[in-house]
Amino acid sequence: MGKFCAMMMCVLGLLLIAPRADAQEIDATLAVEQARDVMDRFLVAFNARDESGLADTLLFPHVRIASGDVVVTPNKAQFLVDMDMDAFARRFDWAHSEWDEIQPVQAGADKVHFKVTFSRFNAKGERNATFNSLYVVQQQDGRWGIRARSSFAP
Repeated sequence: MGKFCAMMMCVLGLLLIAPRADAQEIDATLAVEQARDVMDRFLVAFNARDESGLADTLLFPHVRIASGDVVVTPNKAQFLVDMDMDAFARRFDWAHSEWDEIQPVQAGADKVHFKVTFSRFNAKGERNATFNSLYVVQQQDGRWGIRARSSFAP
């Protein structure tokens, strides 16, 4: 009787754990979908030079690690003061960017880490540069946004 009870306890334990694991996988899968949507909206706004729309895809404070510096932008108003897409375009001979690869490397119900490769193109459609990055997309107060970006791009 002792072995039977022990075996039944193991089976019951597995039954209790299995639905939780499935629910966590479903939550992570949904999180990746929602986070990816934010990534796509980010790139659409970036390419449209829509600074306000771009800011709407971010969470604040927002962190960007690039060019040997860490920039923490406290709020949308400061982001809009600091962001000048026309100057960016002139500086880098830039017309648009494209995602080459977006791969979720870690995901939970409210945060996703994406390994990203993107390219910048000039007005002639020529690829100017390709960079690797890491994006952290998070859900805060029911809204998904990009919390941090670490990039090898200037």
